[in-house]
Amino acid sequence: MTYAHALVLGLVQGLTEFLPVSSSGHLILVPHVFGWADQGLAVDAALHLGTLAALIAYFRGELVDLATGALSRRLILVLIAATVPAAVLGLAFGRTIETSLRAPLLIAITTAFWGGVMWAADRRARPAPTSADDPIERVGWGQGLLVGCAQALALIPGTSRSGITITTGLFADLDRATAARFAFLLGIPVTAGAGLVKSLELLRTGLPPGEAGPLLVAILMSFISGWFAVWFLVRYLKQRSLLPFVIYRFVLSAVILAVAL
Repeated sequence: MTYAHALVLGLVQGLTEFLPVSSSGHLILVPHVFGWADQGLAVDAALHLGTLAALIAYFRGELVDLATGALSRRLILVLIAATVPAAVLGLAFGRTIETSLRAPLLIAITTAFWGGVMWAADRRARPAPTSADDPIERVGWGQGLLVGCAQALALIPGTSRSGITITTGLFADLDRATAARFAFLLGIPVTAGAGLVKSLELLRTGLPPGEAGPLLVAILMSFISGWFAVWFLVRYLKQRSLLPFVIYRFVLSAVILAVAL
């Protein structure tokens, strides 16, 4: 893998992992556009480490507040419970889904379908709260578990983890920015678990010769682009709708059909 390859993959992974536009759809297009082979296990592990670091860096304040009790212990329990569905299904079916559901046609269909569902959710989104307290404290058990169950659907390529969790948060009467913050906090243990699994596999197979430099570049780029994507989306959704991302998903679906089939 070249340094250019690492830069592009890190940039694409970091942006599309957190923006609600389907990372799998983009990672299918990248090899077609540049004529590259599959990036392999080492790069997958590196990209997950970079995006995990981006989440931890952005939400370091909330994580400290959760650890010290400045945010309620109830919120910690809600996040833990909401993580269970995706963790269980990921361990049970993750490898099967990863190898069996990567067809471009399926990804094009799911990218467009969930874009339509996102549009419906966005049209009924409640306004941002005006009270002084942190709105994430008001995420209830029912809302959290519903978002957690939806997160398990993100195992299906083309769904977008951030997209489906934010969409479900909107259907559960969270405002846009709170839905995004809760979705990203919920994504920390899932991203950490995926990175750990891929890193353990990499330890068993060994690092390919000459890959250390490009892998460090991939980690750094996925961290920078991932942090920017989270920062941008949380700020953007405080006052704006998801409609541009809905339109983008429809366009992406059409491009996948035209290029990858």
